Amino acid sequence: MIFTFNKDTDWNEGVVLLFDKPYGWTSYNLVGKVRAVLKHRLGLKKIKVGHAGTLDPLATGLLIICVGKVTKRVSEFQMQDKEYVATFSLGATTPSFDLETQKDKDYPTEHINRELIDRVLPTLTGVQMQVPPLFSAKSVDGGRAYLLARKGIDMELAPSPITIHQLEVLHFALPNLTLKIRCSKGTYIRALARDIGAALGSGAHLTELRRTASGDFRVDEAMKIENFEKIIIDL
Repeated sequence: MIFTFNKDTDWNEGVVLLFDKPYGWTSYNLVGKVRAVLKHRLGLKKIKVGHAGTLDPLATGLLIICVGKVTKRVSEFQMQDKEYVATFSLGATTPSFDLETQKDKDYPTEHINRELIDRVLPTLTGVQMQVPPLFSAKSVDGGRAYLLARKGIDMELAPSPITIHQLEVLHFALPNLTLKIRCSKGTYIRALARDIGAALGSGAHLTELRRTASGDFRVDEAMKIENFEKIIIDL
């Protein structure tokens, strides 16, 4: 595998690119942009490009993008453990468990303190059966759960086994709680917001999410999409 590139790089043979996904972009937006840059700047009319682990539009951080033959290894990269820094707002919930939807219920937070948080978080680590958010890409009767959720259709999603390896408090000042999270593939941090809020008796929703690592790859090794395009132009 090639993690660096130059004017002599054979992109079809396979290159792994590490990007810091911008806020508001979907993972497929970034894939499409990379494909367009390679097509228009290098003349690669037919080039395979894929990503290894979806990030929600409201999240930022590390996104692994595979080009050429290395796209065959996307599933291998997807299986890696992930690391995030997430900020949760305690005292209110939203249907999507994040800022995509408006608050639907408020809760008291007077009882929340650091001691309670330190007692609760260990109960949410280890192997868990996590129910995915209704606002997710999970398949339901041949469609996507989020499309049904936006129509107000009730449904039940089956829980999936995940592993939370670490929940470390980085900052706490009501209503905000910021955690460093290490977890397995398939973990929904928005669903973790729901579960933390329920365990604290305060409700919670995700307000900020940044993926800082995937396996041994770290976001401080990643590049911005605008820098990638500039490098390609300058080759």
